[in-house]
Amino acid sequence: MKHMHTVTRPSTFPASALISLIPAGHLLVAAALAAGVSLATPAWAAPFAFSTGNPDGLLGALSQPAGSGHLETETADDFILTATTSITPATITGLIPAGTPLADISNVEVEIYHGFPKDSVDPPSGNVPARANSPADVEIDTATRDASAGTLAFSASLFDDDLSVLNTVADGINQAPGNVTDGEGPASGTAVQITITFDPPIVLPADHYFFRPEVEVAGGEFLFLSAPKPIVAPGTPFTGDLQAWIRNSDLRPDWLRIGTDVIGGATPPTFNMAVSLTGETDDDAETPTPTATSQPTATATDPPFGNGGDGCNIGTAKSTGGRPLWLLLAPAALLWWTRRRR
Repeated sequence: MKHMHTVTRPSTFPASALISLIPAGHLLVAAALAAGVSLATPAWAAPFAFSTGNPDGLLGALSQPAGSGHLETETADDFILTATTSITPATITGLIPAGTPLADISNVEVEIYHGFPKDSVDPPSGNVPARANSPADVEIDTATRDASAGTLAFSASLFDDDLSVLNTVADGINQAPGNVTDGEGPASGTAVQITITFDPPIVLPADHYFFRPEVEVAGGEFLFLSAPKPIVAPGTPFTGDLQAWIRNSDLRPDWLRIGTDVIGGATPPTFNMAVSLTGETDDDAETPTPTATSQPTATATDPPFGNGGDGCNIGTAKSTGGRPLWLLLAPAALLWWTRRRR
């Protein structure tokens, strides 16, 4: 047996009748309001992707908090943004001791640095051979993300269960003139790729930056692996690519070039580090300049750091003003209905 379904529809009225009852000025306001809704929609659209490529087996550089017999040590490599960019995922590849369970990777922290001399003491200390093209003294505070603080999530996967590198830099990170130590020789272990998701995303205006991850491994160390320099496929080459830098807590706030200043030699090597970044760009976004964190070694006589900005949050669009469209249409609809019933 067929069942009859009754659909109750709301009363409708002709659009032409409604429009004829709305004053012309109100129609213009309604059109402007409708246009304003679409104009206020966020414009994140163009994809952004950057990679230095796969590890090249040349170097492992320590990048981890203090522990396992090491000082806190930071390794940083550069990237360029040509427009305001929201970065959500990133990957890094590093070496951990053979046989270490992936679950022993207990924390990941990421910091972003401007290039020197931004966010830095001027003049430099003289404790390192050079500071041109190095990371700044201090990180961009508003761009820091830390798993222990709940501002990033990470997962580790096996990249190569038996990978070797020709040289390492972990402890021989010294002030000038004792900065050249040749590195600490080859190492092997398990290569892991760590996928990082930033929450909230890191939003930065167009500029030249340095990316610095620290990875905590229970009872072991994390050696950030090098990638080809110059960048080759599947990496994304860019003009102005700088070499990687390193420092430990004894050297801070200065940095050393891993190849030129630490390994040295007649023709010093230069390195990139194995990292990728993904996100979206928006040429029209208005993003305040991110602010640097306070200088941990500053004294009362040190000059102020940063630029007094308010961080890197994207401001929401302001209301365009005026009454909602339904307030303009409702009186005309009521008038039409009254006339119809007569």
